[in-house]
Amino acid sequence: MSVNDAPVPLSRQQMAARAAIDIPEGWYVNLGIGVPTLVADYVPPDREVIFHSENGILGVGPAPAEENRDPWLINAGKQHVTIHAGGALFHHADSFAMIRGGHLDLCVLGAYQVAANGDFANWSTGAESAPAVGGAMDLAVGAKRIWVIMEHTTREGAPRLVTRCSYPLTAGRVVTRIYTNLAVLDVAETHLVVRSMVPGLTLAALQEVTEAELSLP
Repeated sequence: MSVNDAPVPLSRQQMAARAAIDIPEGWYVNLGIGVPTLVADYVPPDREVIFHSENGILGVGPAPAEENRDPWLINAGKQHVTIHAGGALFHHADSFAMIRGGHLDLCVLGAYQVAANGDFANWSTGAESAPAVGGAMDLAVGAKRIWVIMEHTTREGAPRLVTRCSYPLTAGRVVTRIYTNLAVLDVAETHLVVRSMVPGLTLAALQEVTEAELSLP
């Protein structure tokens, strides 16, 4: 294989767009901070997906152009957002009642690690840490499905898809699908099932950068 034929990892925007394609019509979806927030920008225009933000918004739209920003309209990650016609603003407590009540079809989160059994860690590596786990634990157990968008490896090349998480868990056995810059994978309890890979990548090459066991459907 020549250098020109080498697999090209997806960008952050491409990862978000790939996940957006898979969200069905009519789902209520929460987007975590980081790459997941980009998903709202890539839902096909003819498909209605209702995005929720835990600070109290239902009907979040794509990110606004800089000149059209409303300084008072932000998501839970303090990023400026738009709101679709028919959207709603409500109290933070009501927002978490929606989460804890099982009313969200999907939550898309980022992560440091995901294990083969669906465990995931997204708030602390020990070396770096968010101020607290935030709403991720509530979302992890309240949403009907958890998808993760993440880089396939660390900057040093270490696997993020592991046999067992070494970082403090956010929640256990909840992740069902993972979108990385190299592949889309489903969690199958003891291993990960590869649904798609970037062009030119082989299963053997993907396994080399993945600690968890991989298989094809």
